[in-house]
Amino acid sequence: MKTNIQSIGFTASEALTAFVNEKTAKLSLYFENILSSEVCLSTDKSATNENKVCDIRLVIPGNDLLAKAQCKTFEEAIAQAADALVKQIEKHKTKLYDKRSHADFIAE
Repeated sequence: MKTNIQSIGFTASEALTAFVNEKTAKLSLYFENILSSEVCLSTDKSATNENKVCDIRLVIPGNDLLAKAQCKTFEEAIAQAADALVKQIEKHKTKLYDKRSHADFIAE
């Protein structure tokens, strides 16, 4: 799976890039049909400390999956967005399984 990382307004360190690659690679363990992932890291102009934003888009056959998280650190935001995508993947797989089993039932 190819991962495209954009860091808006700053240059991402190699450690942060490695962390992103590690988290997105783990998503392929849950769903093997992921074509690519797009990660956008940015800082929000807010008065609070929680101004690090991470958007992750998984490109899969059909509709893409999207998750966004805002935390104190980029690592936390990436982890939260990845966890949200795991839940979305499980829901997506359930829908696919239900459609297949329903189609098999009708074919019989």
